Amino acid sequence: QVQLVESGGGLVQVGGSLMLSCAAFVSSSGRTFRNYAMGWFRQAPGKEREFVASISWSGRIIYYADSVKGRFTISRDNAKNTVLLQMNSLKPEDTAVYYCAADYSLDAQAISVTKTMDYWGKGTLVTVSS
Repeated sequence: QVQLVESGGGLVQVGGSLMLSCAAFVSSSGRTFRNYAMGWFRQAPGKEREFVASISWSGRIIYYADSVKGRFTISRDNAKNTVLLQMNSLKPEDTAVYYCAADYSLDAQAISVTKTMDYWGKGTLVTVSS
């Protein structure tokens, strides 16, 4: 079992920055945070949930959606059981609820093309105002 708690969302102006954080609490027997590849997804009002970024257990393999490449950076700290999403040059179309997700079996590449993950957080709202 993995509990994910996102934080860091809020209201920001166009061009601004936010850093989202995801804290993972792993209670699965024999497993630790580093057993899981992690991803960030988002869902805008009236739209389907979409992939944003993913990172392998080691942090060495990373994927981004084309819409956020060059503006967002995903990272993880296995010692602190956290995943971060640094978001820069924010646009109104980045407005969404952002979800952190973990998967035991999928790698970072597979996460980039999936809509199903083992565990999901409850999300944090990011609003970019113009």
